[in-house]
Amino acid sequence: MKQPIVWPSDARSAFAAYETVRGRLPSADFPVTSRLYPSLSEVADHFDGFILDAFGVLNLGDTAIPGAVSRMKELRQRGKTLVVLTNAASYTRGQLLDKYHRLGFDFSAEEVISSRDVAAARLGSIAPGAVWAAISADGDTFDDIDADIADAIAHPDVLETADGFLFLSTARWSDQLQDRLIAAMRRRPRPLVIANPDIVAPREKGLSVEPGFFAHRLLDEVQAEVFWFGKPFSGGFDQAIARSGYPAHRLAMVGDTLHTDVLGGAAAGCGTVLVADHGLFRGHDVFDMIATSRITPDFVVRTT
Repeated sequence: MKQPIVWPSDARSAFAAYETVRGRLPSADFPVTSRLYPSLSEVADHFDGFILDAFGVLNLGDTAIPGAVSRMKELRQRGKTLVVLTNAASYTRGQLLDKYHRLGFDFSAEEVISSRDVAAARLGSIAPGAVWAAISADGDTFDDIDADIADAIAHPDVLETADGFLFLSTARWSDQLQDRLIAAMRRRPRPLVIANPDIVAPREKGLSVEPGFFAHRLLDEVQAEVFWFGKPFSGGFDQAIARSGYPAHRLAMVGDTLHTDVLGGAAAGCGTVLVADHGLFRGHDVFDMIATSRITPDFVVRTT
């Protein structure tokens, strides 16, 4: 019997959770070893551009990582293309831009790709004309999504009547609602769109459990047609690569996790850079986790 995913309480249990669901993630080829550098500055000459995760690379929650703003300016001055690729599906692109600008970053709308946008663009092809039950954060109006969306938290009866489910945020989700969703899927299978495949995300004071965890837990309980949008899956990478104007191998995906950023970047044909000191693995031996998972980035840097 397959081992079920276990609630992640810290970096090691989060790593174990990702390993548990490894068979559901993309596959990729990796280098034999990683090169260790202090920061992205020493990596810059190897690539024409960088695809950047946000959490653990640019910021932790509402706090910019020390030196990240100046590093982005340096990379621009050196002629590097920058694209942010984030799984933060709770935010519209406008909200993300506002947040990055408040933190001191100068990204333009064209330089930010969110898994929310990628998922929203596919809803019509997955289930034309569907009513989607959205699992979302408080205050989400869905104005940026061109589909018929109902708030499944404010109106949980929609879990029974909707044509599909759109998982954006865990902020208001609960074990009771999870059980209700599983029961509804058993009675009538419908498409499940996961707009944030992360199992956890690093915050200022620990980790938050994200939609990917609940999606995998659902799949441990019931067969379902699941559509994944966001790292490590391909759609967002395809957009980021196209927007950069460079072939994949001339770009590096920079992130703080092995199973989303590094695995996804390698699967897309990009180089990969793991930031060790700020995100999921801060305070841990990243090389031990690299050896265990065999997800080997091209470069490991201590800080952005």
